[in-house]
Amino acid sequence: MVSLSSVLGGVRSGAAQVVFSLPAPVLRRLAGKPVVIDGRTLDPEMQLILALQKVEGPAAETLPISKGRRVIASQSALGGGKQPIGAVTDRTIDGPAGSIGLRFYTPRGLHGRSPALFFIHGGGWIYGDLDSHDALCRVLAEEAQVRVVSVDYRLAPEAPFPAAFDDVWAAWTWVVEHATGLGIDPERIAVGGDSAGGNLSAVIAQEAVRTGTAPPVFQLLIYPATDFVEEAPSRLTYAKGFFLTKQFMDLARENYLVGDEDTADRRLSPLRHDPTGVAPAFVVTAGFDPLLDEGEAYVEAMRAAGVKVEHVREDGLIHGYANMVGLGTSAPRAVRRLAAALQRGVS
Repeated sequence: MVSLSSVLGGVRSGAAQVVFSLPAPVLRRLAGKPVVIDGRTLDPEMQLILALQKVEGPAAETLPISKGRRVIASQSALGGGKQPIGAVTDRTIDGPAGSIGLRFYTPRGLHGRSPALFFIHGGGWIYGDLDSHDALCRVLAEEAQVRVVSVDYRLAPEAPFPAAFDDVWAAWTWVVEHATGLGIDPERIAVGGDSAGGNLSAVIAQEAVRTGTAPPVFQLLIYPATDFVEEAPSRLTYAKGFFLTKQFMDLARENYLVGDEDTADRRLSPLRHDPTGVAPAFVVTAGFDPLLDEGEAYVEAMRAAGVKVEHVREDGLIHGYANMVGLGTSAPRAVRRLAAALQRGVS
């Protein structure tokens, strides 16, 4: 009989895909007793991944931020690897406080002007970069057959609020202005991101309406953070043991907000502001995620404002699954659903 310890050893030695391709009954036995909360059952692949996390070493949020960033980088490598793509190029543009890095993804077989996704990575405003979400961007580009432009914004604590917003807004307006020269159809640019990146994406969509700037045609919001004002019940229900923890969220908040900021600021809490007129959206939430409630609250807020919204709750998955594009079957299937929604949204 295969043991959990041998599974974890196999993952560390590079045999992850073989292990996670085992038949569902075998995975269930390896994962152990089902975890059921609020009528939802945690996917057995997610259980194995969470078990792996426990033995791989300390979590990022328990370390100094510089060391935590290295942990995040190693986790990203485990979940994705180099997914196939037509071309990847990097460049920098001028930003409000120095250069901003952009990474351009062109899928295989794509020629001429095309739709695009302006992608903003997650990481609690303190972690993440162009490499941490490289695999996800590759898959979205290839599966949706769109160009993807990923932005490398400044991080806290070195650059606290509103640096992240300032950078992504500057990069958004630059991409829109230069779209034609980049091979992008300026009328079909979506904005999207995961977690903190989902937050910034929603803020960009609102800001475009508020300022009369060229708006995105579509929003792809992946388990977005939407509210700095109140802690929704799911933040407590899933505060520990499901990858994203309360300790992580507290660390992010303490470093991103360092003064007397108004937590209802339009650049922090899109849930606290009128979303009337923002682009149609596809919002995905995860059933075992502290951000579940606020993501779904933003869905309802947009619907109440007359915005066309498609919402999918991935009941058995955890926060961070979008970075697991090369691990198992459950997360990759969910990422393909994201890509299909993106393709519909910009077509």
